[in-house]
Amino acid sequence: MNILKKMFYFLIALVVLYFLLMIPWGDAPEPEKVPRSDFAWNQDATFEMLESQFRDARRAGCDSLRQDLKAGMAEVKTQIQTIAEKRPAANDPIFQRLEKRFFSLGPMIGACEDLFTNYIHLYIDLRNTVKDVSGDWDLNEQSSWNTLYRLLYGGRIAVEELMLQTSQNEIPPILKCSNESSATPSTELYGLKVHSGDILLSRGTAAVSALIARGNDFPGNFSHVALVHVDEKTKEASTIEAHIETGVLTATAEQYIDYKNMRIMLLRIRSDHPALQKDPMLPHKAATFARDKAKAQHIPYDFTMNHQNQEEWFCSEVASNAFNKYNLSLWMGLSKVSAPGLRKWMSQMGVRYFETQEPSDLEYDPQIKVIAEWRDIERLKKDHIDNAAIDAMLVGANQGDELEYNIFILPLYRIAKAYSWILNKIGKVGPVPEGMDGLTALRVTTFNKKHAKLVEQIQARSEVYTKEQKHLPPYWDLVKIAEEELRGLKK
Repeated sequence: MNILKKMFYFLIALVVLYFLLMIPWGDAPEPEKVPRSDFAWNQDATFEMLESQFRDARRAGCDSLRQDLKAGMAEVKTQIQTIAEKRPAANDPIFQRLEKRFFSLGPMIGACEDLFTNYIHLYIDLRNTVKDVSGDWDLNEQSSWNTLYRLLYGGRIAVEELMLQTSQNEIPPILKCSNESSATPSTELYGLKVHSGDILLSRGTAAVSALIARGNDFPGNFSHVALVHVDEKTKEASTIEAHIETGVLTATAEQYIDYKNMRIMLLRIRSDHPALQKDPMLPHKAATFARDKAKAQHIPYDFTMNHQNQEEWFCSEVASNAFNKYNLSLWMGLSKVSAPGLRKWMSQMGVRYFETQEPSDLEYDPQIKVIAEWRDIERLKKDHIDNAAIDAMLVGANQGDELEYNIFILPLYRIAKAYSWILNKIGKVGPVPEGMDGLTALRVTTFNKKHAKLVEQIQARSEVYTKEQKHLPPYWDLVKIAEEELRGLKK
């Protein structure tokens, strides 16, 4: 009888404990407001017009368009040369004219695919020139960021849409963009010379990667930053990076590539940067500092996104802290997360700082040259679908959608967190990342599953669209499809 009583009390205690673990204590505080950026595309009508022109151009054929297309490309070249010579301010009307003219060429390129490579190199010239002249601008001014973003990110939209729509299979996997010199140790990596102190931007395959890339006032293409180190003697390349699961670590170049990123961009500090004029080996010293620190001590992942935290690092901090050590400040402007719904979601995922260093921002930093890009067409298609799903979900967030989770599963995640805590103490990785609590982990898991379901439905709709229209849905149509499918999931 005593045994039965003990078993009964034990079961009662388990039930009580289980229900206690279901209480959502320790939830995120209400995030502080940040000033809202005044940027908005407001280009839906323009995008729809370009799509209509794209279809008309393909029906008309290239022969009737080639002359106008070549004249338009020559006009854009002239505008780029004028900008390089006159170095206008960010609010100069020439940038609006350049943006409009560059986009207008897209539909004609869709009919004249043999000129697509010329269009890509036109964009490279545009990006290099705009980044160069933006070194004269105050990047704390909203107009500066608006101009940089519209031209550099906007130009990327145009190029990538055509990249996905063209039937030619001659798009190189490596697109070389600059021959910027460097004095630091170098090695050959997948057909390209990389230098110690170079920076890699990438976009991972996880739903949270898409959220990091899209979740700010200037949605971007990249979610992760890694710093390259090349050994002076062996010439072996490695990366230093911060991962949610493990904190800061080093990896071989082969391991980095094996992460199966959606896209990768290689960046390099300008050789004429004043800091490099004084010390050309500065990037190598920064990379060596980051590598040595990562090997000497455990640096946890910084879920709060506090770019001034020296004890915990998120991926951007690996690069910024390394270069700050040698008085070179990256991220000349900080990204903002000002939309209330998005701030609430990110706060519930552990973020506490909503003006921070977003990975995508480095693409626009005038101190940095874009050296090359690795892109795979099939992964790029998935990137666009993933991003469309996230963009639709973020619209829902700002309309009041919550980060859902099953409260009855919460105790299991809290037990998994306790188990992970024990593993972390002996230097191992558990199912719940260090620095993340059980409630956050459950929210993230639920978010991932919802995103995966939405992606699956967008993919199915995309295939139907392609059969009917004889071309892939452009990004703006993917977002519309995503919003429709998301409404269906809510019913």
